[in-house]
Amino acid sequence: MTSPVLSLTDVTLTLDGNAGKVEILHGISLTVAAGETVGLVGPSGSGKSSLLMLMGGLERATGGVVKALGADLTPMTEDQLARFRRDNMGVVFQSFHLIPTMTALENVATPLELAGRRDAFGRAEEELTAVGLADRMHHYPGQLSGGEQQRVALARAAAPRPRILLADEPTGNLDEANGRAIMDLLFDLRDRHGATLIMVTHAPELAARCDRVIGLRDGRLDA
Repeated sequence: MTSPVLSLTDVTLTLDGNAGKVEILHGISLTVAAGETVGLVGPSGSGKSSLLMLMGGLERATGGVVKALGADLTPMTEDQLARFRRDNMGVVFQSFHLIPTMTALENVATPLELAGRRDAFGRAEEELTAVGLADRMHHYPGQLSGGEQQRVALARAAAPRPRILLADEPTGNLDEANGRAIMDLLFDLRDRHGATLIMVTHAPELAARCDRVIGLRDGRLDA
């Protein structure tokens, strides 16, 4: 039996708020298998995005153990976590987080260059072409529509060929047509690169395309 790509054991998350400590997640235990597509659903404030951030090492668990690809993320330093994400994960946010002074091509190539990839720009061109932006590579984010900017963000996440792809409301800032197009591209990326895909979504049609849907409510798994 192969070990899970992601495993969380009795994970808790407590953050400091204005009125004191706020418990965000309570004793979350779950596993995700290689190649699986998982949708995280639940009402606003249920802890979906926080759970996704823990999986990606972007937030640190207060208690419990978070493992990705067999590595324990819990004791890693920020630098170690950053390197682990660079080598193994792609992350797509609702906000595109593109660098406004760089072209689409440069935005996608930069993480590859930082990782020491000699084919950074060739790989970036390949991924931008795959998301339908072959003729927009040299445009800056301010010259692109919201749907096009999210396509650049998808290409940037996919370019390193990550084994784990994390998406936080990837269609949340888009109209219906662009949202559908991004959904199709996200699943295409999963299929082309064989990645394990975990996404937070409020869209029922997106959740319906997942292999498994995990519900959260008040920071707990919703049975």
